[in-house]
Amino acid sequence: MAENKTKPTSKSVASYMEEIEDPLRRASIVGFGNYRYKYASGREGDWFLAGFSSRKQSLTLYIMRFLRAFLPALLILSGISSHSQVYQPVENQHPAFSERVKEREKMVWKGIANYPYQPVKDSLVLEAMKRVPRHAFIPMEFRKDAYRNSPLLIGYNQTISQPFIVAHMTELLEIERNHKVLEVGTGSGYQSAVLGELCNHVYTIEIIEPLGLKAELLLHELGYDNIHVRIGDGYEGWPEEAPFDRIIVTCAPEDIPQPIIDQLSPGGRIVIPVGKANQTQYMVTVTKNRNGRISSKSHYPVRFVPMTGKAAE
Repeated sequence: MAENKTKPTSKSVASYMEEIEDPLRRASIVGFGNYRYKYASGREGDWFLAGFSSRKQSLTLYIMRFLRAFLPALLILSGISSHSQVYQPVENQHPAFSERVKEREKMVWKGIANYPYQPVKDSLVLEAMKRVPRHAFIPMEFRKDAYRNSPLLIGYNQTISQPFIVAHMTELLEIERNHKVLEVGTGSGYQSAVLGELCNHVYTIEIIEPLGLKAELLLHELGYDNIHVRIGDGYEGWPEEAPFDRIIVTCAPEDIPQPIIDQLSPGGRIVIPVGKANQTQYMVTVTKNRNGRISSKSHYPVRFVPMTGKAAE
């Protein structure tokens, strides 16, 4: 969740990929099947697009964009329109859901439901955390640690958040099935999937294009057709789909962006970390009453990467 953001660019994909400041960028490819790579130091690992030349990265992104553009049409032609029916959880068919189930249950019981500080009590949130296969959202190199209650690297100087934080932020949202939810900071897509288990419509924005495209394809593969992904600066929200009943932000601005507040429905709620980078930040809930009056409450200190893009200007 703690997903760092970079300002959108109008440069070509190849130029964009060449300038990404990521330690994986200088890797040399040593295999294809699992996207194996080798750091300059000689250490091996694996991650999406790591080690590919800029030309191969560009080609891969174009293929993903093509799939992204035509997948909804294919779903409609096959009679599975994500907009024509209300999403309801069904028995998930992807093999990831049946893998490492005991580890997930242990993580939820020990690290979330019985966490020593403010344990999560919402039964629906706990069930969602048990269902979503966190390991599917993590690079192979770190997948063995997928069910530790800690953040993990996902590439591009980003992390997937500690499961407890994901669960607690979700509980603070107080989601209902018919809610329309905006998430700022898709990252790996893990938080998006948890939200997708709990409500009918999730709209999520990611500023780092390769992460956003990979998350979108993975979420579709896992069957989350109620989750819609956009590449862009989350500071501006998603005005075309506003208003939203709930908004969750997974990076920390110094102040809550006004467009986010404006796109919250009366009676709605925002959960967001607020504060300067490398200083004390706080998890904050913001509510808007039926008359449009805004109130906020700070909960506990946290540390998230800063919101960038327009928020950093």
